[in-house]
Amino acid sequence: MALSAGGGPAPPRRLLDLSQPWSGDTPAFPTDENPVVRWVKRLASHGTNHQKIETTLHVGTHLDAPLHWRDGGMDIASIPLERLYGPAVVVDLSDAVSDYSIITPDLVESRADIRDGDIVLLHTGYHRYYFCADEPDAVRYFFKHPGGYRDLAEWVVARRLPWLGVDMASPDHAMNSNLSRMWPHLATEAEAVLGQPLEDAFPVRDFQVMHTHLFRYDVPIVENLGPGLEQLLGARVEVCAFPWQFAGGEAAMVRVVAFLDR
Repeated sequence: MALSAGGGPAPPRRLLDLSQPWSGDTPAFPTDENPVVRWVKRLASHGTNHQKIETTLHVGTHLDAPLHWRDGGMDIASIPLERLYGPAVVVDLSDAVSDYSIITPDLVESRADIRDGDIVLLHTGYHRYYFCADEPDAVRYFFKHPGGYRDLAEWVVARRLPWLGVDMASPDHAMNSNLSRMWPHLATEAEAVLGQPLEDAFPVRDFQVMHTHLFRYDVPIVENLGPGLEQLLGARVEVCAFPWQFAGGEAAMVRVVAFLDR
C-alpha cells in the first residue's frame, strides 16, 4: 500500500488513458501493411480462445526507439523505464495549427510553462481525424497534419525532453516524408499553403529531421496519442508510456497513461 507523507494511506489516483484503441481495423502508416487479427483457436473446437496478430509496429499509439532511424541506436528494451515516466505538460496548439502548418518552438513555448526535463505532449486536435474518431479522415490525418522542423527538433534536445508525444501520425511535417511522393495533388496543395516548393521548404539534408535529430540524442517519440489529451489542455501531470520489453525492437505499441489526483 502506498503511504502519504504523513504515514497514512495515500489518496487514490485517477488514471486517464491517452492512447488510441487498437484493433484489426487500426490503420497502419500508409506505406506499411495493415494489421490482421484472427482466431486460431475457439472454445467450441479447442476448448480455449486464442488469437494471432500480424502487424507492423507503427500502428496505433506506439513508441519509436532511436533504432527506428539509426543503425546501432537504442532499442525499445534499452530505454530506461525512468525515461518513460515523469512530469509532462500538455500543450494545446489546436487553435493555432491547421493542414500543413509548421510547428515552431516559439509557438510551443507561448502555450505552456515548459521546464527543462519535462515530457511534452503536443495536442494539435488531429486525433479527431483518426479512424475511430468523430470526424474520421485518413487522408487528412496521415497526409495533411502539421509538423515541426529543424528548429523544433533542436529545441526538444536543448530542453532535455525525455520523450515527445503527439496526437498525429508523426511529429515531422507530413510533406517532409516519403508520403509527399504518393499523392502529387496533395504536394501541390501543401506548396500553396507553405508558399514555396517542397524541396525548398524541406531540403533533403533535413528529411524527417524530427526523427533523425531526436534519435541522434536518444530521445524517443510517441505517435498517435488519443482524445484523452483534451481533458488535460495546458495541464502539468505525471505520465508514463510503457511498452513491452522488446529486445532489438525499433518500435512498440504502448499504453500512455496520465496519473491524476482525485
